[in-house]
Amino acid sequence: MSELTSTQAPIEEFQMSVSQGHVEIAGGGIGGLTAAAALARRGWTVRLHEANQSIRALGAGIYLWDNGLAVLRALGVEGMATEGAHYGPSIQSRDSHGALIGEMPINTPGSVRVLTVLRERLIAALHYAAVESGVEIVTGSVAVGADVEGVLRFADGSSRAADLVIAADGVGSQVRESVGLLRRRQALGQRCARLLLPRAGGDVPHEIEDNYIEYMSGQRFLLYTPSSSGDLYVALVCPASDLGAMGGHLPKDEWVRSFPALESLIRRLGPVPRWDDFEWVELSKWSAGRVAVIGDAAHAQPPYLGQGGGCAMMSALGLAHAVSESGRSLEEALALWETTERPVIEHTQRFSVRVSELNNVPDDARREILKVAATLPRIGRSRARAASTVPTGMKVPVEVGERFKGWDRLADPSPAI
Repeated sequence: MSELTSTQAPIEEFQMSVSQGHVEIAGGGIGGLTAAAALARRGWTVRLHEANQSIRALGAGIYLWDNGLAVLRALGVEGMATEGAHYGPSIQSRDSHGALIGEMPINTPGSVRVLTVLRERLIAALHYAAVESGVEIVTGSVAVGADVEGVLRFADGSSRAADLVIAADGVGSQVRESVGLLRRRQALGQRCARLLLPRAGGDVPHEIEDNYIEYMSGQRFLLYTPSSSGDLYVALVCPASDLGAMGGHLPKDEWVRSFPALESLIRRLGPVPRWDDFEWVELSKWSAGRVAVIGDAAHAQPPYLGQGGGCAMMSALGLAHAVSESGRSLEEALALWETTERPVIEHTQRFSVRVSELNNVPDDARREILKVAATLPRIGRSRARAASTVPTGMKVPVEVGERFKGWDRLADPSPAI
């Protein structure tokens, strides 16, 4: 990762000469790295613990909307994270035979901005931002719990005291469990395989090969996502009970049967590293004492709006801003942070869960629902609430404000997994 260099300046300077205190963070994913960099830039000393032996990306591609891009800009790494990104001209929904159901133009004057990158590039940029900001990163360090007084505990029996402890250790967070904040962790009955492969002519018709396309066939879905000039991200979604569609060795005949127009693409797919359950996580509170919870540990959602990473970055930046403002106790700052960030993120979670329920609707009825939804601007505004939110603690360039004028056109609720 050291070969990457930043060409983006932050919107505002966060580096402070007066120490704010010390932070211990469990988890080196999108949320943890964002929080680490943002806090270090505000004068905190930060140590981040990652359970794996290196900071690495899990997954294939990722969608970045304006809210996530704004956070990257604030950290000074937007250009680094989006180098080589793919800017699709539209988001489309198509049936199993490739017939168009709905389309939303993007990345044109007056429309919304969304791009796709390799997840490893995003993680590398956030890692760079954290290291350049002075964050100490400890790999192979497994956090197993915390005390609300501000102590992070580890699998080897050691512990670290801090002014603030942050749990960013994923949907199955042990740190979150140790402080008793979980209200809901619900599996939604759907599983997804994510694969990355080289782009090739003939996977889809040439005239649509640069678009983001979701293909629907009963309760099975295939998401076609160019993520760079040479990389293609494919997501396969099916019910958790659809055992005939799953496996490390993909049952390609099954998927060809569902998507005959995509046989060439499906035959090119390699082994599936894993099938992930879609989950919905809600907490009673986002903090307890000196422990705060962010990212999937706090608000995991099915990926139908492509906002899991964006919400994690917004929440992390908002947390850094809240606890760095003078004149409040830590507990007051954490309460303000939750009051500010939670409504937008929970709205996004719930909207995404509602979209996931379309999986259970027969094809013909679903087609009509999507057509009607595309005519209702309020659905577009509701879907785009997170994407159109200016992350807390940063200024807004004029061009960002101008882009937000197009959000009422974002009506098609089709997934971005």
